[in-house]
Amino acid sequence: MHLSSCWTVIGQSAKSKRQKEPGQNKIKPINKKVKPKGLKMKEREPVDSSSKSQSILMQVMDKGRFQKLTATLSLSAGQSIELRCKGSNVTWSYPSYLDTFKDSRLSIKQLDRYGQLILTNSTAADTGEYSCWLQLCNGNKCRKDETKTGSTYIFFTDKEELFVPTPSYFEIVYLNPDKPAVIPCRVTTPSAKVTLHREFPAEEIETDETNIIYDAKKGFVYQHPTSDHKGIVYCKAESQGAPQISIKYHLLYVEVPKGPPSATIVASPSRARVSDGIHVACTVLGEPDVDVNFSWQYPGQELERPVITQNFWRLINRGTGHTTRISKSVLIIEDFEARDAGNYICIAQNLQGATTVATRVELN
Repeated sequence: MHLSSCWTVIGQSAKSKRQKEPGQNKIKPINKKVKPKGLKMKEREPVDSSSKSQSILMQVMDKGRFQKLTATLSLSAGQSIELRCKGSNVTWSYPSYLDTFKDSRLSIKQLDRYGQLILTNSTAADTGEYSCWLQLCNGNKCRKDETKTGSTYIFFTDKEELFVPTPSYFEIVYLNPDKPAVIPCRVTTPSAKVTLHREFPAEEIETDETNIIYDAKKGFVYQHPTSDHKGIVYCKAESQGAPQISIKYHLLYVEVPKGPPSATIVASPSRARVSDGIHVACTVLGEPDVDVNFSWQYPGQELERPVITQNFWRLINRGTGHTTRISKSVLIIEDFEARDAGNYICIAQNLQGATTVATRVELN
């Protein structure tokens, strides 16, 4: 799956400029003439916010020429590229790979009238979406100007790397029955022929362009995943040479209720003597790719009673092809005291909400 990173820079305020009429969007490097009717345009401001979005993204060509970008662009790996977005407060989005090691090949600057992105010595791994937009700010609060945006998907073609390289040799893809699943074997050459294959039994998986489709920008998309789709798959690409194989993808089927965590809590022992050790475990069963955050309330907390908490999770196969995630938080007191008797409360939270469970530990 494809991730993007954002980078915002704020420069000097741009000088006031009249709005261009349709057909006046060509940028000339020097001696641009301003037509007198520009004064009339001032009277029409502000522009209706419901107007269509205007692309502000351009590629800098040789000899000071500029080119407006379409939805996709193909360049050979090794080439450098300079992109510009008109505006004095531009935010950029680009493949997250470029942030992994704070890549020095990427340079982003904000100048007076435009934002600039330069990528040198490109590689196949740089393939992805490059976009920009203007930020409208009022004090410390900023929002995206939906009418001033630009985006293009750049393929950095490399005959030795038909698939966009990934940092791992194996990846897990979760199949959820109520949302599409993506096997992210993206290519660097949009014309490459790509097929999907199951490892066992060894066979090609037919794409019907309805339930399973291929998108060069995403990979293979399962529109309606089922448990029949689980297993290990890989992609094969061909383009004027020997076929190449992608990394392997392990497809795990998920079917658990959505909503706040379903939590349970158990104290062991529930009756303790002074100097005993106790463990209070809070357990959540949920979707494999949904994180759970735990917090605790316990006797002696306000007195800063020292306790140990351990959080961990693991995937389990329920034996029917369904995979779920067990998340657990354990609160440990190594030497029980009288003040430790009382209620132990666990709060488990995910993006859907929070669940609170409690148990009591008595002094024996």
